Amino acid sequence: MALPPYALSMGMFTDHDEDGAPVIAMDFSERNTGRPGFLHGGAIGGLLEMAGFATLHAHLEREGIDATVRLKPVNISIEYLRSGLPERIFAYGEVVRAGRRVANVRVEAWQADRTKPVASCWMNFLIAPKKGSEG
Repeated sequence: MALPPYALSMGMFTDHDEDGAPVIAMDFSERNTGRPGFLHGGAIGGLLEMAGFATLHAHLEREGIDATVRLKPVNISIEYLRSGLPERIFAYGEVVRAGRRVANVRVEAWQADRTKPVASCWMNFLIAPKKGSEG
């Protein structure tokens, strides 16, 4: 999955794949700074969201159905666990459940130590047919 313009403008990129899902990363920069010397919470939230979409896209692609659906986020619940420091941050998601109409994805973001997440979230998606492919 190519990252959307928002993600690219924030400096996000696919760092590597892990167990078939992409790890999305973002370097610390002026565009994602909150209070001086810390990542902005909204930038961390955006990273979590992009990782959630990328994870679900990769999962659906492996199932052979990615091209026939569009994903609509229904809910996202973010837990901020510690401050984002001025260094690279990573996010990786796991599809907990993906049915025909609904998917649930769990995402965690970390910096230097993966065992100490900066933030995590649950995302719920509606999986809908692409426009023009209904019926």
